[in-house]
Amino acid sequence: MQRHFFNVDEINLSEFASVCSQTVSSEDYNFASDIQQRVVIYEGEHIQALISTQQAFDLKSELHHCIKEGPGVVVVRQAFQDIKVIDRATELFQEIIDEEKTSDQHRGDHFAKVGENERIWNALQKFCERDTEAFIDYYNNPVLCFVNEAWLGPFFQMTSQVNIVKPGGQAQKPHRDYHLGFQENSLVSEYPLSAQILSQFLTLQEAVAHTDMDISSGSTMMLPFSHQYPLGYMAWRDSKFIEYFQKHAVQLALKKGDAVFFSPALFHAAGTNSKSSDRIANLLQASSAFGKTMESVDRTKMTKLIYQVLLDRKKYHQISPTETKAVWASVIDGYAFPTNLDLDSPMEGLVTENLWTLMERALNEEWPCDRFNKCLNDSAIRRIP
Repeated sequence: MQRHFFNVDEINLSEFASVCSQTVSSEDYNFASDIQQRVVIYEGEHIQALISTQQAFDLKSELHHCIKEGPGVVVVRQAFQDIKVIDRATELFQEIIDEEKTSDQHRGDHFAKVGENERIWNALQKFCERDTEAFIDYYNNPVLCFVNEAWLGPFFQMTSQVNIVKPGGQAQKPHRDYHLGFQENSLVSEYPLSAQILSQFLTLQEAVAHTDMDISSGSTMMLPFSHQYPLGYMAWRDSKFIEYFQKHAVQLALKKGDAVFFSPALFHAAGTNSKSSDRIANLLQASSAFGKTMESVDRTKMTKLIYQVLLDRKKYHQISPTETKAVWASVIDGYAFPTNLDLDSPMEGLVTENLWTLMERALNEEWPCDRFNKCLNDSAIRRIP
């Protein structure tokens, strides 16, 4: 009988090293522009040009392969082609940080000492509330949406945590991320190996560079193929695995507007910032419709905020359908479940109307905000137990 449960005593560095020694063949990545240090690189402009073509599925398959069977990490150069959008977002993030510094509320960090970095939790909602126009300019990015759907499919849930590493900020220890990367080994071992592997498919880790990031500023260290080691969620704290990571990890320089996407199971760590300026990244986490997000986000409130702006831009032909979809994907809870089937039972088919479809219908028919907000509230009430 095949085993399904393992403990930390069974991790094996030799097996890990064998997994991490794989190479990358350019023949597997027809749409990529380059491969550097076993990291596959794409051009944002090229991805965007293919989104509405017959090659879109082939590109999605290639991206998915890269994150699953390949090195586990994708870099998109100029994922944001309008740097002014990045700079405006950075200004708003700094305003939020400055205001939160005056608060007495204690804010910790996941993998750094308290106070070593400047962090905005739930930056997604705070950004949307502070400047909805700027928020839409930022998240109407079809490239982000496309890569997320390549890994997670539709109705993923976006969250965001801005991280600013000050000069002198020290490197993190290598780690894996949410879900099981946040649990102690004793708890991880209680999950069957199939659930541990499944966890990797429930989120996609992302970082958008808001400043140029060279190696001296501490660009993220990554160990290609390390996500493929089955017992990795019990291995990343082990000193021998940490030493192996430090010897074999790679770093790539990023320009402002570049984005990196990687499996949450990839061993990675932020590097030391030895420069005299801040290193700023918007850390995005996209979660599957079938999983649980790390942060609680008031998506109903955000949906109301974006509706009027999207409606105005549609009327004046200031936003394309692809850009509109990208905004929805970052805001709306588009999945039909969970719901209260006593109040929200399907009259046709197997599911009731989801909020994605409601938004689409409202924009197509150009509903006034009051009507849309009422329907949105009614939908939210029907979902309450």
